[in-house]
Amino acid sequence: MNTLEKIKNNYNENGFISPIQILSDEKAKLHRKEIENIEKKIGSVHNINKIHTILTSTYEIATNKNILDIVKTILGNNILLYNATYLIKEVNDPTYVSWHQDLTYWGFSHDDVVSVWLALSSTNKKSGGMRMIPRSHKNGKISHKITFDTNNMLLQGQTVENVNENNSVFCPLLPGEASFHHGWTLHSSLPNESLDRRMGLNLHYLATHVKQTKHDLDSAVCVSGQDNFKNFSQDIPAKIDLDPKAMKKQKKLEEHLRSIAGRE
Repeated sequence: MNTLEKIKNNYNENGFISPIQILSDEKAKLHRKEIENIEKKIGSVHNINKIHTILTSTYEIATNKNILDIVKTILGNNILLYNATYLIKEVNDPTYVSWHQDLTYWGFSHDDVVSVWLALSSTNKKSGGMRMIPRSHKNGKISHKITFDTNNMLLQGQTVENVNENNSVFCPLLPGEASFHHGWTLHSSLPNESLDRRMGLNLHYLATHVKQTKHDLDSAVCVSGQDNFKNFSQDIPAKIDLDPKAMKKQKKLEEHLRSIAGRE
């Protein structure tokens, strides 16, 4: 059994795999520096959806062979990149992510979805790294409660209650390492109590047969194989950074995505 087969088997059994080396430490730190230089121009990049349509290096990482080889092993050769967004917890940041499943409010017709979290800074318990509940993806969709805590990073504070945290596994990551998890895997993260920003790139991939069931405005871009289904309009990857036309379009794409995530 080769390494990719072992990764797939582990993913299918536990609902996640971590850590996986994607970038060298040096490349991860260079990308972080580049992103922080971008922030000097436009402010924080935290939670800007479809950011690969305005930043070239983001799309370059999203199409990294090390990532795509694993996603293809899990979902098959024909893959869409649905979203890319940086998630950042500032120094001594009280924000957290409650126990939830990614797919709860996304409106997809199938659960052939892989979420990737690539660390750009050391992600550990003190900095508010992710925790996963092994094998929780096998339970399918679980009821979520809408909450109203302003420190919860989730759009509507969607929370699965009464999770037995004793069953959780913490997923520490060094810069350049990533975790991969299933759309039904229960996961959460705590506040950043460290002296460094907790920075990561969140990527979502779909098999091409997946449809959006909430409306017909959703978009994605094929990053492997062929998209013979054409269920999504096509995102245009950035050709230059911060192109004004691309930035205007990205804001519209973000409106569409948030309108999906904000209702069941």
